[in-house]
Amino acid sequence: MPWKNQGGGPWGSGPKGPWGSGPQSSGPRPPDLEDLLRRGQDRLQQLLPGGYFSSLGIAIAVLGALTIWGLSGFFRVQSEELGVVLRFGKHVRTVQPGLNYHLPYPIETVLLPKALRVSTISIGMTLINDPARRGTTVRDVPEESLMLTGDENIVDVDFTVLWRIKPDGVGNFLFNIQNPEGTVKAVAESAMREVIGRSNIQPILTGARTTIETGVQELMQKTLDGYGAGVLVQQVQMQKVDPPQQVIDSFRDVQAARADLERLQNEAQTYANRVIPDAKGRAAQIIQAAEGYKGQAVAEAKGQSARFLDVYEEYRKAPDVTRQRIYLETMERVLGPAEKLVYDSGTGSGAGGGQGIVPYLPLSELSPRRTTPATPAQPPQNQQTQGGGTR
Repeated sequence: MPWKNQGGGPWGSGPKGPWGSGPQSSGPRPPDLEDLLRRGQDRLQQLLPGGYFSSLGIAIAVLGALTIWGLSGFFRVQSEELGVVLRFGKHVRTVQPGLNYHLPYPIETVLLPKALRVSTISIGMTLINDPARRGTTVRDVPEESLMLTGDENIVDVDFTVLWRIKPDGVGNFLFNIQNPEGTVKAVAESAMREVIGRSNIQPILTGARTTIETGVQELMQKTLDGYGAGVLVQQVQMQKVDPPQQVIDSFRDVQAARADLERLQNEAQTYANRVIPDAKGRAAQIIQAAEGYKGQAVAEAKGQSARFLDVYEEYRKAPDVTRQRIYLETMERVLGPAEKLVYDSGTGSGAGGGQGIVPYLPLSELSPRRTTPATPAQPPQNQQTQGGGTR
């Protein structure tokens, strides 16, 4: 019997312990564990005829143990996990999320890695819990982020890597690498330093981020596949790319000057693109006009030459007639547009003739400003001209 139920003991009579008097409690006492075990043994002995060590009792006990052992093979795989079943330590199969079964221990065991979860690793920075701000703050890690470029400049690069376990490489992930997260981080930092070391600082700070991210991802995947790590690199994201803090102001001034230079070059190129086509168009127009005038002048010269040759042929056949014809045509061409006045200067006759009479001269009608030639007015029939004749 336990010492507390005995009437006396080494510390005297009553419910006392080694530290003096027992607790004074007026409530119900808790059940005794030894009494519960004794009652359970009695009930089990009543259910097993012939006692514990009879053949039927042993068979029932063995059957119960085998049932419990067999049921121990059921296991559940969560949504982010994959079940890797090992038979005597060898990978035999991979099971999907849900309720599954494997042969009980020690024949088969199961490992449950987070194979369907995308993990994130940050290089060059670390997240620290900040109770004052009720969140996390980012702390820079210079020994990871400072890198040397191909043109011997220093650049501060912070980036993150998104990775997960390959569905067909869970066994390699579990057995080929001892520290998966540390391996991925070391490979990521090494790949970024190699890519940055092959590039100049200017593209890194401006527009070459996508190219660098793609190069780092491909190099990481190639290295991890060479290790047989069973890791799939999904994405590399550059969070911050800046010069060192000591010279960042000078770099910003240089970037501003480069931006102004590019802007002025773009404006000059825009002006050139607007002016040069206009000048080329005007030059083409002048050339076409000159070509047209050239064709016209050549055609007229050829026509005049042909006409002259035709006239010459006629002149050779009949010189006198041709000469007279040329003379008449020339006089017609010269005197045709001119205003002409014809009068008789002889002695007039008739009732209207006589000396001293002023002839009528229509000056307004003889003016060359009129478009149509005016016919000179005829003087009266009996009016004498200055010379004594009539018109």
